[in-house]
Amino acid sequence: MLKLEKAIFSRHDPKVLAALRSATVGIAGAGGLGSNIAIALARAGAGSLILADFDRIEPSNLNRQQYTVKQIGLRKVKALRANLKLIAPFTRCKAHDIKVKPSNVDRLFGAADLLIEAFDKAEEKGMLINSWLQLHPDKPVIAASGLAGYGGNSRLHTRRMGNLYICGDGESQCPPGISPMAPRVAIVANMQANLAVELLMKLKRRKKNV
Repeated sequence: MLKLEKAIFSRHDPKVLAALRSATVGIAGAGGLGSNIAIALARAGAGSLILADFDRIEPSNLNRQQYTVKQIGLRKVKALRANLKLIAPFTRCKAHDIKVKPSNVDRLFGAADLLIEAFDKAEEKGMLINSWLQLHPDKPVIAASGLAGYGGNSRLHTRRMGNLYICGDGESQCPPGISPMAPRVAIVANMQANLAVELLMKLKRRKKNV
């Protein structure tokens, strides 16, 4: 297995890989954003992921989420953990089948170096962001806002407000009749994952200089 692990990451920059292998990333939500983010980070070499979601896989999820037809009806976090084990067996994964609330944010994600918000509803996004920044003002949180429909790549960007980063086009809700679609959801999810790698590298360098 060690030989396989070395082969998988043989083309990675050793410094980047070392930072990722020692990192723990929390992902709140295992749907369109969360499932794509988790797979991207695991493929990149993240050492540990903490997943939390309380939902089941439905047929309508399969148009944009990283699950299979055979997994319909399963709990999302358990199915995602199983998929990650097949895709990236060297990433440790804790899966919490639970609704994230202010009272359990720290218990679920407190060990993470940074947190990624991957919820659907604006009120849940706000709850998570506010809770995390109050609990861990020194740790980044990467959120998403505006990913419905298709096209409009030039409108997708990242905004920063202190330790809060928001990826997307800035529209908080899907307009009536416009649903999330796989290409645009995956773009925003990978923006979040890519930013996570960048921030983890900065955190690693900061720790070395302390």
